[in-house]
Amino acid sequence: MARLLNIGTLFSVALLAVGVVLMATSGQSPLDPDFPPLDLARLPSDLLALRPEGFLWLGLIAVILTPISRVVVSLVGFVRDDDRTMALISVLILGVIAASVVISTLVR
Repeated sequence: MARLLNIGTLFSVALLAVGVVLMATSGQSPLDPDFPPLDLARLPSDLLALRPEGFLWLGLIAVILTPISRVVVSLVGFVRDDDRTMALISVLILGVIAASVVISTLVR
């Protein structure tokens, strides 16, 4: 579990660092009004073209997914150990996260 969090954190920081360096060398700012919003369909091409926004968005996604993956791994472990209470709590946590994502998309 700790290894998962460490790898996720290091991966996120590395992506963000690459994005910041690329942004600094190109003279861009994330506060510019023309900074592109998150577009998952555009993400692979941004990364291949070494555009800073691709690395920054992927780094932020990795930051968000790291603790979520920890809950999923915990859930699998609790199910294997037949710990129904903790498995239920893990499912409820994932439900709250899912509800937050759904609500955030509706509020825009």
